[in-house]
Amino acid sequence: MRVAIYARVSTQHQVQAQTIEQQLERLMVYTEQQGWELTQENIFRDDGISGASLNRPGLDRLRDRVVAREIDCIVITAPDRLARNYVHQMLLLEEWEKCGCRVEILDRPISQDPHDQLVLQIRGAVAEYERTLIADRMRRGRQAKFRAGILLPWTRPLYGYQTDPDRPRDPAKVTLNEAEGSVVREMFAFYLQEDTTLHSLVQHLHTMGVPSPHGGEYWSTATARGILTNPAYTGPIYVGRTRRVKSHLRRSAIRPIGKQGGSYVKVPEEEWIPVATIPSIIESHQFELIQAKLSHNQQTASRNNTTHQYLLRALVSCGVCNVSCTARQLTPGYVYYVCQGKINLSHAHLHER
Repeated sequence: MRVAIYARVSTQHQVQAQTIEQQLERLMVYTEQQGWELTQENIFRDDGISGASLNRPGLDRLRDRVVAREIDCIVITAPDRLARNYVHQMLLLEEWEKCGCRVEILDRPISQDPHDQLVLQIRGAVAEYERTLIADRMRRGRQAKFRAGILLPWTRPLYGYQTDPDRPRDPAKVTLNEAEGSVVREMFAFYLQEDTTLHSLVQHLHTMGVPSPHGGEYWSTATARGILTNPAYTGPIYVGRTRRVKSHLRRSAIRPIGKQGGSYVKVPEEEWIPVATIPSIIESHQFELIQAKLSHNQQTASRNNTTHQYLLRALVSCGVCNVSCTARQLTPGYVYYVCQGKINLSHAHLHER
């Protein structure tokens, strides 16, 4: 019999505590007791990945092997290691059953008996409830720490600042990074000049030889805009400035609405949660001037030009990279659509030359 085992833990703390190794040890002992041969390639694991989603590398490899009819039996310690959501559990179990692969659970073996099926459903519902409860408690706990001013909202230091390696989330330990701070001052000063845009700002940074925050040669306009619109550079830190919403429009005509990604909408300023105050890099009045210019440039940007009516506006996408295509009109009667991704790539090649 071709047997596979699967183990999962949700957090890095559990990974460091070796709980996933304990799961694997239990599973390997069980397969040995049953007299089954377990090969190294049939050991699947996901370290520090939540069970709320099916998007897991180890689980994906396991599913591919099952669909290919290369595995006859899967052994797990508990149903919630497979998935926290009961619907996800049943999806996987039914998928594997159709492929002729059975699942054995150590904590409580299941069968087609109605009682066992009911217990599985109850356990799945309880696991889903626990996941929702834990997520809500963590969210509320973070908000309490934010309001108390003892926790930074950053997962990595904001560009222009540095934190204490021993206490990276402590607002009191935030200090200026003079080299990056001078770049931030230059960005605000340059953008305030007449007839400057985000694109010209990015080109200016590249001409100066300033690497991007991630170490790349080129800055993106989104990164530059994120710095110019962040009030933390004036001193106060806020959380809750934006809220994620589902997309109402297709970013690409060949992708369904609301299935992938989303967008962020700005939350009214009075609803922002103040966290702490850090050393400022720019003055408040300079920041306000930048926001006014950004708003003006956004309204007058060429992408908002609707002089020409295009029959397939927002309906054409590249079949290779899935990026939406923009319409162009060179002469009256000659209209064509071009992939925006290829335009950006050609611009990058021109700069390299």
